[in-house]
Amino acid sequence: MDRGGSGKSSLAVTLGTATGLPVIELDKHFWGPDLEATPPEKWATLQSDLAQAHQWIMDGDLGPYDVLNVRLRRADTVILLDYSFWPCAWRAMRRSRERLDFWIWLWSWRRRSLPSLLKAITEEAGDARLHVFRDPRATAAFIAQVTARQEPGKS
Repeated sequence: MDRGGSGKSSLAVTLGTATGLPVIELDKHFWGPDLEATPPEKWATLQSDLAQAHQWIMDGDLGPYDVLNVRLRRADTVILLDYSFWPCAWRAMRRSRERLDFWIWLWSWRRRSLPSLLKAITEEAGDARLHVFRDPRATAAFIAQVTARQEPGKS
């Protein structure tokens, strides 16, 4: 979960490769062909189906469109990328053209989305391990730890 453009998809793929866990990119399941949002009731059901697997890595923060509680209830680990606005905006500009509502969400994420996100994590995933990374170096150190644990002879 994160502010858009922080690299959550790349992180999910890297963790999936390191752990062998399947990666579920929520954007691919949520957005319709013309970027229409999946209705909340349907999205909750779809996430419930996706989260039925024993283990997974789900990548996504759909901002005001999201229904978090479904996947948070099943999570044993939550990673929150709380990077500053400018690096996220730069990555978002480089990757694709985004709609105005994306930019408004990106700009106001820490003020509007982060508090409710933290509240949802506390309420719905209270037993999960929570990792909050504020910069790419901290995230890279975490990836190195996960990768080292997966190597034979390491624990």
